[in-house]
Amino acid sequence: MADEDRVRADSRAGGEQSDMPASHRWRAVNAGQTRSTLRRIARARQRRRWAVEGLAVLACLAALGTYLATRSGPEPGDDLAGRSGVPAGATRPSGFPAAEGRTGDVGPATPGLRPRQRPPSPDPTPSASAPAAPPPSTAPTLSVSRAEAPGEIDLTAVGSRDWMHWGLHGGTSSVRKRGGSGEIVDGGGKGARVGWDGNQELVSWRDGTPERSESDSSNGVYTCGAGNGFSLAIAGSGEPRTVQVYAGTWMARGRLDAWLSTGGPVSKVRLEDPYTSQSAQFTIRFQLPKGARLLLSWTVEKAFTPHCGNVGLQAVAVR
Repeated sequence: MADEDRVRADSRAGGEQSDMPASHRWRAVNAGQTRSTLRRIARARQRRRWAVEGLAVLACLAALGTYLATRSGPEPGDDLAGRSGVPAGATRPSGFPAAEGRTGDVGPATPGLRPRQRPPSPDPTPSASAPAAPPPSTAPTLSVSRAEAPGEIDLTAVGSRDWMHWGLHGGTSSVRKRGGSGEIVDGGGKGARVGWDGNQELVSWRDGTPERSESDSSNGVYTCGAGNGFSLAIAGSGEPRTVQVYAGTWMARGRLDAWLSTGGPVSKVRLEDPYTSQSAQFTIRFQLPKGARLLLSWTVEKAFTPHCGNVGLQAVAVR
């Protein structure tokens, strides 16, 4: 039955083709082949276009991936991840410049800062501050030394705070610095004071009272006999002070004792000449609080002649 249907179909097709002119049959056959070829060519061209477009897309994707990888990587000079706690590939926040002299990022960006402006430094912690310098010492101090007396003594120059001179008009006369501090106190002493104008040292001043000025005075005072001498005191002011004592001996041993009213040991300095006179400049440096005093005693420790072995005193200056 199926074979018979196929025979009838073929015969109809053959009959229809046999009725068509030969030129028409050739055009029909050729047209069918041309359309088929064109479809194949079009499909091939479309496949090639898709391939080219696909390659272009892949190239774009590859370029985009390279660009993104470059942007997300660490910038030149940045430390590796882990030094500052910033993960690898993270970028520095916008507007946060790196601190000069440091490596890596130093913290998050601070809002409101202009470009290249650094955030303010934190206040130092109390533990990092340097310890305060201790206040200057006000503990009492004392030192005594002896040197040869100068040939000329300018009391105005060496006694910037105070000075005092004895013997200008006899054993009981004295001259003080006009407008001085009054730190020198004459405490008297044992033995009678006698004026003397034959000292080798010449004393001058320009700011005295009651004698305003004097030039090249050789005057002074002295007292004879062992145990006799002069007592002086210098008031403390809380500041370091220097005292100059201009004194001498004649055929005797003199001893200068210096001590502080606040207590402590006594400093002793001696000057001796058994045959003639001897002069010296004693320098005393001390520091005492107000109300305390430096105490001085210049006495005959030993006389080498019964004819008035003595100690003499010309002047005292404080600066």
